[in-house]
Amino acid sequence: MQDLIIEIMNNFGYIGVFLLIAIENIFPPIPSEVILLFGGFMTTYTSMNVVGVIIASTLGSLLGAIILYYIGKILNKERLKKIITSKPGKLLRLKPEDIDKADSWFDNKGNKTVFFCRFIPVIRSLISIPAGMSEMPMKKFLIYTTAGSLIWNTALTVAGSIVGENWTDILKIMDQYSHIIVIILAILFVIAIIIFYSKRRKKKIN
Repeated sequence: MQDLIIEIMNNFGYIGVFLLIAIENIFPPIPSEVILLFGGFMTTYTSMNVVGVIIASTLGSLLGAIILYYIGKILNKERLKKIITSKPGKLLRLKPEDIDKADSWFDNKGNKTVFFCRFIPVIRSLISIPAGMSEMPMKKFLIYTTAGSLIWNTALTVAGSIVGENWTDILKIMDQYSHIIVIILAILFVIAIIIFYSKRRKKKIN
């Protein structure tokens, strides 16, 4: 995967950065760290510059995020309610009110969530889906997505340009960061499920 990414960027420059980041947002297993760090390194031996890489990557982030936003908008909360009230959906043990609560929470916390999640592996891409599902205003979505993406893209691109051919050293650190974050998220997810069903049982008992 890494070799293919590097080959595409070497052959297509800014366009390669733009397309790879857009795809990375839709298909999270593609590592943005490789794209951005190597993009920064490329500015040390090609005609590409740091600002150009940052702009191309941020535009790519926006394109991918917008696509996922509209996927979320298609899978709106009314459709979700129909799914969870169907026979297969009942296995999830969710109620229509749970969807309303989640939607209400995102209405209140959505801005911060979209911004800060741009720094979290995997989640940084997928957060666009609930934003679309809750019909977060497009203007706000673009502002917070752009701000978060710009900071992330700038940090890694600049780091790649500073360390040059040693960019893989930073990549190793970022890989460790990604693994730790994924483990933490998995633990939090399990805890959230336990708390959710514990509260559900208490309500039934009462």
